[in-house]
Amino acid sequence: MSQTDPSRTEQATPKRRNKARGEGSVPKSQELPKPVTLLFGIIMLRLYLDTIHAEMDKLMRWFFHESFTFELTRTSVYALFKDCLVSVAVMVLPVMLVIAVAAFVMVRLQVGKLWAPKVLKPKFKFLNFVSGLKKLILSKQAVVRLLKSIFMAVAVAIGPYVVLKQALGEVIPLFYQTPEAIAAYVLSAGQTMFQYALAPMLIIGVADLLYSRWDYEENIKMTKSEVKDERKQAEGDPVVKSKQRQKMMAVMMRRMMQDVPKADVIITNPTHLAIAVRYNAQEAPAPVVLAKGAGKVAERIREIAREHGIPIRENKPLARALYKVVEVGDTIPEEFYQAVAAILAQIYRTRQRRP
Repeated sequence: MSQTDPSRTEQATPKRRNKARGEGSVPKSQELPKPVTLLFGIIMLRLYLDTIHAEMDKLMRWFFHESFTFELTRTSVYALFKDCLVSVAVMVLPVMLVIAVAAFVMVRLQVGKLWAPKVLKPKFKFLNFVSGLKKLILSKQAVVRLLKSIFMAVAVAIGPYVVLKQALGEVIPLFYQTPEAIAAYVLSAGQTMFQYALAPMLIIGVADLLYSRWDYEENIKMTKSEVKDERKQAEGDPVVKSKQRQKMMAVMMRRMMQDVPKADVIITNPTHLAIAVRYNAQEAPAPVVLAKGAGKVAERIREIAREHGIPIRENKPLARALYKVVEVGDTIPEEFYQAVAAILAQIYRTRQRRP
C-alpha cells in the first residue's frame, strides 16, 4: 500500500494500528535479516570448523581407503547411507539451526508477537493482472525494491572484486602448496570477502529498516474525518449520547418528583429554587434532600407540595446554599443543621397546634 492521498495527515490511532497488525501489516525490513543471519552463520561456522573438519576427514578416509574393500549388500548400503546422513547432519544442522534462530529473532525484534490468520485467507483482488503489473512496474515500492537489489548486489560484489584483485599474484604459488595450505588460503580469502561485503550490507539493512518504518507510518495515516469517526465510535455518537442523557434525566426527574410527597418541608427562595427536605432519625442522622430544582422544576415541586399539603417555607440564603452544595439523596452538611432544624421545629409546632 502506498501513500497517495494528501488528505491523510493524521497519525494512526491505536485502533488503526491494531487493525493493521491483525491483517498482517507491520513495519519489517526484508534486507536487514540477510547480513545478520550471514554474520551469525559465519561465526558459527568458524567456531564449529574443527568438528566439520573431523567429520569430513572421517568420510574422506573411508572413501579413499576402506571403500575399495566394501562389500555391497542391502544391509551394508543401508548402514553406509545412515552413517553418511548422520555425518552430514552433524556438519550442517548446528550451523543451519543458528541461522534459523538468528532469522527468527531478527523478525521477532522487528514485529514483536504477531498472529495474523487473515494473511492466510485468499484475496482474489490480487488476481487482477493489470493492477498487479502496475504495482510491479509503476509503483514506488517497485522502484525502492529495485534500488535495494542493486545496492545489495553491488555490496556483495565488492568483496570478491577486492579480494581477487589483491590475490592475483598469490594464485600461481598455490599450485605448489599442500591441500591443507590451499584450504586455509581459500577460507581466509572467503572470510576477507565476507568482511568487505558485510559492512555495506548492514548499512543497507539498517537504512531499509528505517525506510520501512517511515513508509509504514505514512501508509497507515488517517484523514481527519476518519479520526473523528473513530472517536465517535469509541466514545459514542454525541446525538445518541445526548438522547440517552435526556432519557436518564427524565427517569431521575420522575423518581425525584415521586419522592416530593414524602418531604417534611419545601425550602424556596421563593420562586426560582425549591428544595424538598425530609428528616427521619430512623432513616438518616441528618435531614435528607429528596428533590431540588430551579425554574420549571422548582415550580413543579411546589405544585406537588401544595397538592399533598407539604409546608413551603421561604429562606433565600438557605435555599441557594442547599441547591448549590447538596445533591439529591444526600444529607445536608453540618453547617446547615441549625437553619434547617429551626424550620422543621417551627413546622412540628404548627402541626401540634392543629386540632
